Amino acid sequence: MTGIRARFAMLVATAAVAPLLIYGIVSVGSLRTATEQSVAAGNSAVARQVALRIQQYFENNGRVLAALGQELAGTQLSEWQQLRVLRNYVLEFPEFSEIALFDADGTRRLSSRATPSELRLPHAAAVSEGLLVTAPRLDEDSLPSADIAVPFVTASGGRLWIVAGISLESLWRAVDSIHVGQRGYAAVIDGSGRVVAHGDPDKKRMIASGESPTTAEQALMETVEENGPPRLHTLRSPGGDLVAVGAKIQNPPWTVIIEQPRTEALAVALRLERQLTAAISIALLATVVAGSWWGRSFIRRIFALTTATEALAAGRMDARVTLTGTDEIAQLGTRFNAMANRLVELQEEIRKQERQAMFGRIAAGLVHDLSHPIQNIGNSCKLIQRIFNDAEYRATFAQTVDRELSTVKRLLEDLRNMARPIPLEKAPVDLNAALMIAIETMAPHAETAGLTLRAELSPEPTFIEADLFAIGRVHRNLILNAIQATAPGGMVVVSSAVTAQRVTVSVRDTGTGIAPDRLQAIFEDFMTTKRRGLGLGLAISRKIVEQLGGRISVTSEVGKGTTFVLDFARSAPARA
Repeated sequence: MTGIRARFAMLVATAAVAPLLIYGIVSVGSLRTATEQSVAAGNSAVARQVALRIQQYFENNGRVLAALGQELAGTQLSEWQQLRVLRNYVLEFPEFSEIALFDADGTRRLSSRATPSELRLPHAAAVSEGLLVTAPRLDEDSLPSADIAVPFVTASGGRLWIVAGISLESLWRAVDSIHVGQRGYAAVIDGSGRVVAHGDPDKKRMIASGESPTTAEQALMETVEENGPPRLHTLRSPGGDLVAVGAKIQNPPWTVIIEQPRTEALAVALRLERQLTAAISIALLATVVAGSWWGRSFIRRIFALTTATEALAAGRMDARVTLTGTDEIAQLGTRFNAMANRLVELQEEIRKQERQAMFGRIAAGLVHDLSHPIQNIGNSCKLIQRIFNDAEYRATFAQTVDRELSTVKRLLEDLRNMARPIPLEKAPVDLNAALMIAIETMAPHAETAGLTLRAELSPEPTFIEADLFAIGRVHRNLILNAIQATAPGGMVVVSSAVTAQRVTVSVRDTGTGIAPDRLQAIFEDFMTTKRRGLGLGLAISRKIVEQLGGRISVTSEVGKGTTFVLDFARSAPARA
């Protein structure tokens, strides 16, 4: 992420997109939380109302049985009269299917039913002091029913229990009538975990079959608190997730659960969430599009500057930029164009100065290199006029003129060869033989300079494809440079080596060496480390070597000497 595009995208995302996303996430979360709390409070209120109605239902029936107990205890009725009272209550209150009178030890005294009674005194009667409700069951008509028991004290101080079988059909129908929304229902679960009533038609079979509620509903029953804040629980269901709340019934210890499909309970929140998400998405898209458009117009000008800078660096001095606007980037473009114009002017001035310096260097080199041979020729011409008849001096005169003219010719050829490549005719050349010719030619110079010129040539054939005259010139230039750079008493070693594919020639001297900062420039035109000459020898030598397909390199250490190495592809000897 180092490009300006990536940095700008990160800037837009950080400055605009990220706050909008955070706001959207917080808003959606807050809306969902508030809606869940609202649904939990509303459904919990319904559940508590249902729980209160069920509790009142059993309490009212308990009061009826308590009144019956007071009537039986306050009068001295015979057994048949007590039986008559029991049957009258059954007729008067149709909720009771049977009423029976029990001793404290569970012995049945009387029953309103002519047939054998099915009522039993609950086991909890031994420790209970108030109303008892047994677990629900299905009667002969497959309707839910339960037994309720109420204690009372007789006139003689004895303790008896009135047990009544009560139909829960009205309770069942009351639960069926409770609807939350369109698909929200109520369910009643007893203390043993059996479904007593359920408003969902698809789950009524659980009542008849005695099935237990789902694991999620059982977990909900355990977390319901009588006075705690309402909490919305999620129940997993094959038909879709449900949200549920519960409410406890004190007596009997049952639980009321209100279930509602999540999509229905949170419909408003989900709809607002979708609308808010769509609005945030549209805002994000608009922000990104606007930022991209503005960013492209901003970055395009920077790229134009970059392109122009690269063109200027590549040597296209006519590169300019045209930037609109009046901001800092436009001002930068104006200054860039002014800089480019100034660079063109400076480049032209530098070219003029370089041409003047080069012409001055050439003129100085020509004056220095030509003055000595011309002076010698002039002096010889003056002398020949005086002693023309001297045959010995005429021979010396001819030798002097030939030598000095050869020097002048070689200098002029160097200048010509720098202007156009030397035409070469390649043929198999024995480098060892060429080196021996160059060594023999340069031996007098080495002797005059007080040096030792030594040859260390390979015993193997050293044939390459080359021009004999051109390669000999390279050898003479390198040997002459080595001689001129070496102090008297030093040594110049010319050696050759052969590998399977290559032939190398090295010219090593023990001279003063070349400074590292000048070593890379010695092969350039008009560059020399000596106090005399035009500096064309090494430049011409490199051109000749490259024309022959070879390589030339140099290593040097100041105070210890310099080594030039020529490297060529090996070839087969010429046919006889």
